[in-house]
Amino acid sequence: MRSRTDIKEIVDGYVTLKSAGIGSWKGLCPFHDERTPSFHVRPQMGTYHCFGCDESGDVISFLMNIDHTTFSETVEKLAARIGYELRYEQGSGPKKEEVGRRQRLLDAHKVAAEFFQRSLYTRQAGPAQRFLGERGFDGEAARRYGVGYAPKGWDHLLKHLRGHGFTDQELKLTGMFSEGNRGLYDRFRGRLVWPIRAVAGEVIGFGARKLYDDDQGPKYLNTPETALYKKSQVLYGIDLAKREIARQRRVVVVEGYTDVMACHLAGVTTAVATCGTAFGPEHIKIVRRFLSDDGGGGEVVFTFDGDAAGQKAALRAFEEDQKFVAQTYVAVEPHGMDPCDLRLARGDAAVADLVDSRRPLFEFAIRATLKNYDLATIEGRIRAMRACAPIVSRIRDRSLRPAYARQLAGWLGLEPSEVQRAVDAAGRAPREDRAAPRPAEPEAPATPAVQLPDPREPVARMEREALETVIQCPGLLQDRHWEEFSLSVFRYPVHGAVHDAVLAARAGLGGTVPSGQVWVDAVRGRLPDPLHGYLAELAVTPLPATTEQQLERYTSDILNRLFELQINRRKSDRLAELQRTDPTSQRERYQELQRELLELEMQRRGLRQD
Repeated sequence: MRSRTDIKEIVDGYVTLKSAGIGSWKGLCPFHDERTPSFHVRPQMGTYHCFGCDESGDVISFLMNIDHTTFSETVEKLAARIGYELRYEQGSGPKKEEVGRRQRLLDAHKVAAEFFQRSLYTRQAGPAQRFLGERGFDGEAARRYGVGYAPKGWDHLLKHLRGHGFTDQELKLTGMFSEGNRGLYDRFRGRLVWPIRAVAGEVIGFGARKLYDDDQGPKYLNTPETALYKKSQVLYGIDLAKREIARQRRVVVVEGYTDVMACHLAGVTTAVATCGTAFGPEHIKIVRRFLSDDGGGGEVVFTFDGDAAGQKAALRAFEEDQKFVAQTYVAVEPHGMDPCDLRLARGDAAVADLVDSRRPLFEFAIRATLKNYDLATIEGRIRAMRACAPIVSRIRDRSLRPAYARQLAGWLGLEPSEVQRAVDAAGRAPREDRAAPRPAEPEAPATPAVQLPDPREPVARMEREALETVIQCPGLLQDRHWEEFSLSVFRYPVHGAVHDAVLAARAGLGGTVPSGQVWVDAVRGRLPDPLHGYLAELAVTPLPATTEQQLERYTSDILNRLFELQINRRKSDRLAELQRTDPTSQRERYQELQRELLELEMQRRGLRQD
């Protein structure tokens, strides 16, 4: 048996092998996770060995280890593969119950798949035929992907498999049947059926789509977990895509069976899909082997819907991004169409264009995270910066991090240096603090923190100095000063709390602001207790003026600096929105923003002349 089987051909079904010299091949070991190929195959010797984990053996031991089968099951599988008739020492052949359980399960699935495929061309399969036709799939496509139909009724498949000699005990293990008071009955009834194949091409399960309104089951119904079918380790279409994945060094991960079909028919022959579960670590192991994900390039392209669920899926995929050496991307159709709908609406070229329009997954993760924050406020932008900084810090290509930090600053309307500091801080944080952020829960109003700002930070110092003048010299503020002060937004929560208390105190006094202790007491009455000490600091800090005229000039200057900062922030708001606004489809808003930017610049220049 060993001499009749090409070990390279068998291993090729699980691992992408590259030439490693005369008569030797190598690839990523399927028995342990590695980034540099250390798994070698010598076809002439009929052996394999991994220099990383020391696994070695012949073709039989390889299949026993990778498929978790017994010696007899493995030998029977190989015999069936090459058409070799086994001879047993006691008797001319095995009884049915002696045949390896795995092979019996595979045989049952093969017979079932053929039954479903034939059923697709019967009269009662009209709804299934229409479903395929409406989605652009003809008979040839259905045959290519083995699509079939499970007839209505309780025991069509059951009777068929019993007629082929399978026992009820064997059929229970396939996952194709449910069991009730009267015994077994078909799990798939009145549904369009896709065979789900293992890497080597054997049918190991089925996915079935509802066709009738009176079907009370879920839209998609898959085979449950069985000895053959482990959904966390299965990728639909991998048997057809594996060689192209290895050749092109790219895998496209889509969301459904029809999307895989549409992609392949449109020329995107590296598409695969998960089967009713999220793309996880076990799927990554499969993909990495075929990509030869050893640092020599390669791409993983995810296609997600642009809705909240798609964004959540993308962020979940980003959490697994570090397990790839290949670059990870995301391709999202602007109108929310999946590849199947896109092919139907705009043809094969549109599907290929969608994949070609991919953008880095981390960029998509940043944009998805930004949507959870109110970017119209400085507080929202600061929180968004803190949420996105860990994503930028995790970009594997370090040379890209500064560029994306600057891009993030543009989207947020913040200083690039400030965003870069946040990214650097996130990069220094412990690994558990740098996990990809999940969609944020609605935030409760922030309460002032007792932690005071660093007075060496320019904005913190300027905000404090402005508050000092308002607390100590309220009588020097003119109406225009109060108007601008009321519209000001402070970056630091402590300063924001004092600002709000000042406005509340002035309103409580009817707009007439006294000086001295009465004023300070009025402000204190609106502040939380932990901030009373800080208010006292503001009230007693010496101001840099020795005369009344100098004090008036200083007050005007420091407040104008505060107001200029506010104007610059509003300009940043408008500029950030301008970058997000399409000048063609949102022409009126685009022009309005340009006018507002001009007006703000005139206000800023007016302060300089004050």
